[in-house]
Amino acid sequence: MTRYQHLANLLAERIEQGLYRSGEKLPSVRSLSQEHGVSISTVQEAYRVLENLQLIIPQPRSGYFVAKHKAQPPVPAMSRPVQRPVEVTQWDEVLMLLDARADSTITSFGGGSPDITQPSLKPLWREMSRVVQHNIHDVLSYDELAGRHDLREQIARLMLDHGSAVNSDEIIVTSGCHSALAIALLSVCKPGDIVAVESPSFHGTMQMLRGLDIKAIEIPTDTESGISVEALELALEQWPVKGVILVPNCNNPLGFIMPEARKRAVLALAQRHDIVIFEDDVYGELAYDYPRPRSIKSFDIDGRVLLCSSFTKTIAPGLRVGWIAPGRYHDRVMHMKYAASGTTVPSTQLAVTAFIRDGHYHRHMRRMRQLYQYNMDTFTCWVRQYFPDEICVTRPKGGFMLWVELPERVDMVCVAQQLCRLKIQVAPGSLFSASGKYRNCLRINCALPTTEHNREALKKLGEAIYIAMEE
Repeated sequence: MTRYQHLANLLAERIEQGLYRSGEKLPSVRSLSQEHGVSISTVQEAYRVLENLQLIIPQPRSGYFVAKHKAQPPVPAMSRPVQRPVEVTQWDEVLMLLDARADSTITSFGGGSPDITQPSLKPLWREMSRVVQHNIHDVLSYDELAGRHDLREQIARLMLDHGSAVNSDEIIVTSGCHSALAIALLSVCKPGDIVAVESPSFHGTMQMLRGLDIKAIEIPTDTESGISVEALELALEQWPVKGVILVPNCNNPLGFIMPEARKRAVLALAQRHDIVIFEDDVYGELAYDYPRPRSIKSFDIDGRVLLCSSFTKTIAPGLRVGWIAPGRYHDRVMHMKYAASGTTVPSTQLAVTAFIRDGHYHRHMRRMRQLYQYNMDTFTCWVRQYFPDEICVTRPKGGFMLWVELPERVDMVCVAQQLCRLKIQVAPGSLFSASGKYRNCLRINCALPTTEHNREALKKLGEAIYIAMEE
């Protein structure tokens, strides 16, 4: 994090805590420069960030003042889903969400794509061109079933950052995290089995369970600390649950990072009941604070955690490069990969390997963490400005997904249909529940650029919500 961002965050916290009250004049640029031992330009840049977030207002010849703004909305309470196995629904709505990707005229707050426009990706594009020109034989040939060995070595080094000492031979490359999770489920479960999931949970995972004819049991989940260990234990005692799917780091859609104590408790519970943990760590690299949070896999001593991840959210979805660290299920996963998809595309593996090896990946990640944190602050500010006072909003610790809970009388499924006419797409909360709960919630993708166009689109979304409240 840069010095000006650190200072901006510090000042923003003081404003939120009421240390600087609404309408109060802020310290001068020179006094802040002396107090924090930074340059005047650093303070000016920090004030620019706060001004863009509409937290402060400049007044000519007078300095900067705290803007009059709504109080910080509370975070949503722990979810209360129906705790029994159900068949996943909502496929038609999810399909509409996916179809919108092809329409460039739609402002898609409902999608899950990262920002792929940043200049820190230029070395990757150059490498992809070089790979095609100079490695034509490798590009057009079959790959190793487990994926390229040099890429697996780079992934093993990256996994050390979240505490997992995994050998490259224990990693299997897949066509993205979605493919990794599907292969992991195929390796452990059979049709009719029951899998526990966080509630709310990523709609792609839900639809995967539906496609594999696996039932889901939704477990109450805290918006700041993750799945309830007590509720999960109760479910394990009542039902023949085969495993649990978790996104413990920078959760989608809630944005939390599960505390280490809870990660250990979930793993201990899985050991006691002899179930599998399917860990989705696709957002783990996007945690705003250093160091990167540990994975549940890093605590695993008996190989029951199948860690799935990819470069879909950190670099670009079109690469289709993911992986599994399957522990004790390695041979079964290798067989299922062969049965389900065969080998993986070599060209993007070669390009990603060089991107990481040459140091570009870590530079790109530093940039994206800063960008997404700034975007999250900006979008949260806009939501507070344009949405009703009665909302609850998550406070993500990483990633780029924001979850908003609206008053019970708002049906976001109906609002989403009305917004289609305005070429605005949102993801209603019901998509993130096996049983269609959370109709009064929505997920917002904050990887979208903080442009005037997107601000206006979010304002129109807020207006549609106000109209729905009056009906």
